[in-house]
Amino acid sequence: MAGIDLTGKVAIITGAARGQGAAEARLFTSLGAKVVLTDVLVDEGEGIATELGARFVRHDVGDEAGWETVVETAVSEFGRLDVLVNNAAICQSVPLVEQSAAGFEAMLRVNLIGAFLGVKAVVEPMRATGGGSVINVSSQAGLQGLAGYSAYGASKWGLRGMTKVAAIELGPYGIRVNSVHPGMIDTPMVAHLGIRPGPGGHPGAPLTRVGMPAEVADVVAFLASDASAYMTGAELAVDGGASAGKIPTPAP
Repeated sequence: MAGIDLTGKVAIITGAARGQGAAEARLFTSLGAKVVLTDVLVDEGEGIATELGARFVRHDVGDEAGWETVVETAVSEFGRLDVLVNNAAICQSVPLVEQSAAGFEAMLRVNLIGAFLGVKAVVEPMRATGGGSVINVSSQAGLQGLAGYSAYGASKWGLRGMTKVAAIELGPYGIRVNSVHPGMIDTPMVAHLGIRPGPGGHPGAPLTRVGMPAEVADVVAFLASDASAYMTGAELAVDGGASAGKIPTPAP
C-alpha cells in the first residue's frame, strides 16, 4: 500500500483467523508491523500466524482475563504495543420480535463488550510508549438501521459511540481511537447470503458490488499508521456508498 508504513509498530488484531482480520494481519506484516493474532478458531489462526511469522493467541474477546494474556504476549514478545484492531464480531439476522434476550446479549458480549475490554487493556502499554492507535471495526449497521439486525445493529452503534468517548478521554495520552464501518464484504460471515463478487453483485450500493477484505484492511492500516496522526474520533465508511442513502428503484 503506497505511502503507508507500519515498520516498528506492534499490533493486536482480534478475529484474525479469516476474513477481514486475516487480510488485516497479512497487510500489516507486509508493511513492517509485528502482529499478535487472536481468535477462537485455533487451527485457522495458527495457520495464518505461521504463514506470516506472527504470534497467535486463542482468545475469547468477551473474557477480561484473556485480554491480559494477549497484551502480555505482545509486550513480552515484541517489547511494546502500538495498535489494537478490534475486529472480532459475530452476526446473525433475526427479526426483532423473534430475537431472544440471550441472543441479543451474546451479540453485545462479543461485538461491544469485547471491544470495550480491549480498549481498557491497551491503555497502559500504549501510554508507556507515548501513544497508539485503536481501530474499532463497526459496520454500515452502525451508521443506519438495517431491518433484521436489532442486536447486531445495537452492538455496532454502541461501538461507534464508545469510539468517540474513548477518543475524547484517551487523546491526552496520545492514543487515537477511530471506527471503520464496512458494508457488505465478501467474508465467511456473510457467505450464507449468497453474495456474488463483481460489478452488479450488490445493487444496494452505488458502486454496485460487494467489497473485498483487502479493501477494508487498507483503511485500517491507514488509521494504524502515522499518516493518520491527526485523526481521532472519526468514522470511515467502507461500504461502496451504501450508507449514503437509498437508491431509487427505477420506474417500470
